[in-house]
Amino acid sequence: MFIYKSFRQIWLTGNIQGCLLFVCFLLITTSCGQQSKGFLSSSAYNKAVDTATIMYDNGHHKAAVNYLDSAFRHSSNLSFKQVYNYYYFIYNYASHIKADRKMALLYADSMLNVFDTPEKKLKFTSEYGQAHLAKGDVLFDEHRYNEAYGYFYEGKVIANNNLDECTMGDYSYRMGMILYKQEHYSRAAEYFKESFDETRSCEGNFNYFYRRQELLNNIGLSYSKMLMNDSAMYFYNKALDYINDNTARFKDRPQMGEVSKGVVYGNMADISIRQKDYNKAKSLLRKSIAINLRKGNDNNDAQHSELKLASIYDRQNLNDSLLNLLNIISLQFDSVQSRETKQNWHLLMSNYFEKQNNHQQAMTHYKQYDELKNIIVNENKKLKEADVAEQVKSLEKDNEFNNLKKNNELQHIYLRVTVVFALMLIIIISLVFLNWQKSKKNIKTLGSLNNQINHQNHHLESALRDLKLNNQEKDRILRTVAHDLRNPIGGIASLTSVMTEENYSDEQKELLNIIRETSFNSIELINEILEATESASAILHKEAVEVNSLLSNSVELMRFKAAEKQQIINTFLLNSPLEIYISREKIWRVISNLISNAIKFSPEGSAILVMAIDLENEIQISVKDHGIGIPEKLKNQVFNMFTDAKRPGTAGEKSFGLGLSICKQIIEDHNGRIWFESDTENGTSFNFTLPKN
Repeated sequence: MFIYKSFRQIWLTGNIQGCLLFVCFLLITTSCGQQSKGFLSSSAYNKAVDTATIMYDNGHHKAAVNYLDSAFRHSSNLSFKQVYNYYYFIYNYASHIKADRKMALLYADSMLNVFDTPEKKLKFTSEYGQAHLAKGDVLFDEHRYNEAYGYFYEGKVIANNNLDECTMGDYSYRMGMILYKQEHYSRAAEYFKESFDETRSCEGNFNYFYRRQELLNNIGLSYSKMLMNDSAMYFYNKALDYINDNTARFKDRPQMGEVSKGVVYGNMADISIRQKDYNKAKSLLRKSIAINLRKGNDNNDAQHSELKLASIYDRQNLNDSLLNLLNIISLQFDSVQSRETKQNWHLLMSNYFEKQNNHQQAMTHYKQYDELKNIIVNENKKLKEADVAEQVKSLEKDNEFNNLKKNNELQHIYLRVTVVFALMLIIIISLVFLNWQKSKKNIKTLGSLNNQINHQNHHLESALRDLKLNNQEKDRILRTVAHDLRNPIGGIASLTSVMTEENYSDEQKELLNIIRETSFNSIELINEILEATESASAILHKEAVEVNSLLSNSVELMRFKAAEKQQIINTFLLNSPLEIYISREKIWRVISNLISNAIKFSPEGSAILVMAIDLENEIQISVKDHGIGIPEKLKNQVFNMFTDAKRPGTAGEKSFGLGLSICKQIIEDHNGRIWFESDTENGTSFNFTLPKN
């Protein structure tokens, strides 16, 4: 069975927590009512969004929507993203919980209408692409397939133009789902695989993790429909391994992992049924039912598994067990509505009464089965008749035609500009000729000025030599002072560490701890000063170093430091081993420094990505975090030695501002480049390149 839910997954965590949240909701809404004459600030609205999200995730969907709607109407000066996310929140509720297509279409249009300027479309490309996919989903549910494909394709074009792989993965997922429903299982499996690869960098987000396990399950389902049992089992097991490997990352949502496992167990049972291994199939189905029949879990999937189990009882002529299970399923029809389930239930009831020689009851149920079957076939007929490949090909041709039309218009503009430039060139040549005649008179004057410049250059060269000597003397003095200070300050640190164990008063111990902490910070600063001065004068000792090995070793050495803040470090290495000629120790120092900064300036529990990219003539290494980012006013200072752009870490870690200056010096000594991209919302990405030769 497919898992086709909203991106914000829904589950219940228990009656007690639900009651507490509902009480909080009543208190908050009462407070809002008392202040209805005023307006919520942007930050206050964000808190309201967090509260509504918690309520929604705990199953209080309507209350969450009402609360957020009230907060939205009582807010002012909201940002573009806040408005967009409000519409997206209500859209998810209308589409996936309320199943109100008219309301969902209204909010999908609202999501698109907020992109009322070209600047917004260019700045918020990911949201713009997702808005098209959302409207396509509603149109698809309304069986307006050609319109839906148009919006799906437009979302793909937007994502492709902006290298948005997460949205590209969402598009491929939808194409796979459509092809599966059309029973084109081989092509559906290819789209599911493509979506899994495209969303690889997005799995730090829970919604994409949940989508990726579903994709593995869907690939297995596609192979199962093609009777390729071994391939199907391979991907089912891969889905289970993926869920187990990532459970620890989302400890606050363990129930969703169990729901996913229950779905996979039910799908694995299909293969055992096909192979007539009924004992194994019954074991898998009972495990699936036990998980998903719980309140808040996927009850619809549990009902599907119950019907599969009933079909086994039917095959084995276990008539009492069959009737008992079918009666249990019938009690669930009030809460779980599915035509496919009722269709199969009536067929099994017909089989049961046929075996009991009760032909009248058997015929009654068979007629109801046949009616439901005809309704389902007619509903799916239009979808199956639609040629997705042909529709996409037509959309691609339209897009290509529009691009050619735009190019033709640009060529006309270029031609006009060329004519204008030609006229300007004639005018310029005329002016140059006139000026050339005048310039003869100035040559003598320029000659004398040139002599003066040469004389000044001589003085500048002399000043540069003096400056270089002064700089060397400065480094020598810094090293001397640092060496002379390190031992006595180290002694102070050691002595205060011992003294804290003595029987002093609390106030005295607090003062000793301050002295000790200050001493350790001073030693760290001294070490960075020594490192900076030595790096400036040290000779590089290069050797052949394998990139993947160096990167893996550097990351492994930093994992323990990340673990102190419950952070994880993900690595994406080169596809094949590659050696470059570098100083192993100095490049290791750069990588370690960048990872250490990412750990220092990221919140607890966040993810850090370390990635190697093979370019044409060089290797690029990137360290990306989701931390506090670098303010705009400090960006021009981060690579300066003794910069003022130093801030404490998210856990109060000390920073001296020398590390990035040293990194820049090392990379430039290797003829490489180092830069960063940062903002206070999405974190920071430091990148550097090293030449291959």
